[in-house]
Amino acid sequence: MKHFIVVLYFAALFAGCSSTSEYSNYLFDMQPDLEKDSLHQAVINDFSEYLNGVKFFIDPGHGGEDRHNKSKNEMVVEADANLNVALYLRDFLEASGAIVEMSRITDQTVDLHYRSVLADSSRADIFISIHHNAPGGRNRGWINFTSTYYHATEFDYEYEPMEHDLARFIQRDIAFAMGNSGGLGSFDGTYSDYWIYPGAGFSVLRRTEIPAVLVECSFFTHDKEEARLQLKEFNRLQAWGIYKGIAKFFRTGFPEIEFVENESSLIAGETKLVFNLDDKNGIDYHSIKTYIDSIETNFIYNPVDQKLVLLKNEIKPGEHEVRIICANNRKVHAFPYSRKIVIK
Repeated sequence: MKHFIVVLYFAALFAGCSSTSEYSNYLFDMQPDLEKDSLHQAVINDFSEYLNGVKFFIDPGHGGEDRHNKSKNEMVVEADANLNVALYLRDFLEASGAIVEMSRITDQTVDLHYRSVLADSSRADIFISIHHNAPGGRNRGWINFTSTYYHATEFDYEYEPMEHDLARFIQRDIAFAMGNSGGLGSFDGTYSDYWIYPGAGFSVLRRTEIPAVLVECSFFTHDKEEARLQLKEFNRLQAWGIYKGIAKFFRTGFPEIEFVENESSLIAGETKLVFNLDDKNGIDYHSIKTYIDSIETNFIYNPVDQKLVLLKNEIKPGEHEVRIICANNRKVHAFPYSRKIVIK
């Protein structure tokens, strides 16, 4: 296994950096399945079965007029590190047959709100936003960890468990690849974006309608991390971790929800809504939640034929929104599911 050692010469180049000698050697390991061509191609080929045809929208944060986030010694610009990781991630996904669109592929300005518009208009299956973190001040060089964010909390109606699942898969592999912890604020390194902006969250997660997560790969303000983030080989390693997390999520599998119209009755007074919850691993009954117009409602589920039935005699004529949440027995949730139902 190849070892990369970063030697810092900041003491000679920058005034006021007398303590950099303690950071003179910072080691990271290149994963064998990324370093060795035969192993690398085998991983790409294996994951192609699960990623082929899946569409991703990748959003490298900041860029263009927004290049203000820099490391202490200004050797790393966050916008550039985000783009480097995102481009490598695109290459890995495309090599496995996935389809990828990006909010930017160069150092250009993309309005924050417009990133979500682009993502939704792409009709991608997954939105991934790539960032690097800072602790609210450039001088706290001892803070560094990797974190992955999902929108809202489990107590909020807008919370989508599938996004949290995806965040867990990504977090596990990127943190392992980088040799980073997930911070003290979370058991597994995943965080609700309400942790940062209570009740609102990140704009790109709140506004984007397709399933979305945001990765804060590490802290560019960290004295040692600044050195690693300058290296394209390290950016590639970061992307490899994200890629493997995504691929493992799709390999594990998730339930598919389908409305069975010919078995349903859409007449007021005798409303019956039937759905298939299809998963080869079986459905975790305790994970099922059903809503009509944001109000949780009762259901009947048959694990033999995997049919879910909603009986609501009191539903009035008109358009209603039905939302279903469920997970398989591997605890992976279905993609967000909601459907407009017209009752006559």
